[in-house]
Amino acid sequence: MSLLSLTVGELLEKQAAAYPDHEAFVYPEKALRKTYAEFNEMADEAAKGMMALGIEKGDHVAIWSDNKPEWLVSQFASGKMGGVLVTVNTNYRAQELEYLLKQSDASTLILAEDFRGTSYLDILKEICPELETSEKGDLQSDRLPFLKNIVVLSDKSYPGCYSWQDVLDMGMTIKDVELEERKQSLSHTDVINMQYTSGTTGFPKGVMLTHDNIVNNGNQVADCMRLTEEDRLCIPVPFFHCFGCVLGTLAAVSKGTTMVILEQFDAEKVLTAVKEEHCTALHGVPTMFIAELNHPQFETLKPTTLRTGIMAGSTCPMEVMKSVIEDMGAEEITIAYGQTESSPVITQTKADDPIELRVKSVGRAHPNVEVKVIDPATGEEAEPGMPGELCTRGYLVMKGYYKNEEATSTAIDPEGWLHTGDIAVMDEEGYVEITGRMKDMIIRGGENVYPREIEEFLYEHPDILDVQIVGIPDQKYGEEIMAWIIPKDGRSLSEQDVREFCEGRISKHKIPRYIEFTDEYPMTASGKIQKFRLRESALELLKTQR
Repeated sequence: MSLLSLTVGELLEKQAAAYPDHEAFVYPEKALRKTYAEFNEMADEAAKGMMALGIEKGDHVAIWSDNKPEWLVSQFASGKMGGVLVTVNTNYRAQELEYLLKQSDASTLILAEDFRGTSYLDILKEICPELETSEKGDLQSDRLPFLKNIVVLSDKSYPGCYSWQDVLDMGMTIKDVELEERKQSLSHTDVINMQYTSGTTGFPKGVMLTHDNIVNNGNQVADCMRLTEEDRLCIPVPFFHCFGCVLGTLAAVSKGTTMVILEQFDAEKVLTAVKEEHCTALHGVPTMFIAELNHPQFETLKPTTLRTGIMAGSTCPMEVMKSVIEDMGAEEITIAYGQTESSPVITQTKADDPIELRVKSVGRAHPNVEVKVIDPATGEEAEPGMPGELCTRGYLVMKGYYKNEEATSTAIDPEGWLHTGDIAVMDEEGYVEITGRMKDMIIRGGENVYPREIEEFLYEHPDILDVQIVGIPDQKYGEEIMAWIIPKDGRSLSEQDVREFCEGRISKHKIPRYIEFTDEYPMTASGKIQKFRLRESALELLKTQR
């Protein structure tokens, strides 16, 4: 399969020409519907607005918002005029926002007024008090010298800030020929998107992704799902993460698929949107699918039109996968695996893969992608069936980390292989199973223990809704195993019940020494469970118990 040589903007233009009257996106909560021709026109208008703000090709435009229509338009507008879209985690607070804006050299910030009761404008004023007395487009900030333009996604007027409408109005001063010249100056090899890794260790790093990286990855993701212009994809995952803006928007646009978009995840709203909009595909992390399957209204809102979708973002429990296929009807649901640095998908199951492979593995490498598993100690390629670090090479590997050559050379070796830090096993057919992060692996008394194996086993318990396994320090064994368990609603579960379930069914050294029950896990805004926080909580608990 040959790779596409298109910019993000050209991809949308191609589909607007092929499917002008076909619905491009729907926002059910806003009763907003736009065709591909209308969507393309909106992106052109916003691209002109960005040019009128003085944004040059290669300038960094940060966007801090949930999945608003303006976010979607900004992604393709920046792709037409060459501004690099820097995506900001919706959960960020003052310190994190300041770090990202400073490290990324962002000249423009597009932001929502608030998110889940937190005022983004108040946070911005905290790190940029000069905003109150600044002229629009001429912010003079001591802490953020690069930042000049603030655009608020609101009809209200704020000191020193443009509204979205202001930007569109300014764009009317830019001639069509000027936008066309800008488009012609772009190359599909240019960096167009920058995403900051979650930074569970050290400071977040800005991953530089090109048009080639994300346009091709989106297209290949769509191929694995067999998406066409007849499909309707529900996207409740956040746009600031690759799951939303590559596996979601770019995959859909690559095939002329209709996007049904939710601004924020809500299980009932997802089920309602899927039912009312006749969605054939649905994306989500495992915790989202668990919330949908266990929603009190599930039987009433049970999907009848689903065919495919993606479960990704963290390891996908086998029992959840089976329920999505059997109870939600998504018989061709796929599992995708990757990371931001690989833009993001490396391997994916296909719609026609047998169910056993779709629950046990994360599929095979995409076309035009190389994958190998190496022994971390020697760097030699591991035999099929043997665990090691998964590495990948090809069009999908990031350009590098912004202003961080040292971290880039640590992640990408001289032969161009990206080292993922994930432990994997690959069989002779090329199917990959991810058994954990290298840093999550538990070494108990010299035995390697993979959390995923124990989690999969405990998911079989009828009273367990979700389970996460972490390793915590132990004087005798080096590390001990702890299980954090969320019981199903209305079920009573004791530590003794869990241990009795394990006895004689898994090796003694794999039975959790510590078992703790909880209502929820600490999560990133993109739905990933933060195991390092569970470890920290475990250590605090053990201190109080000793």
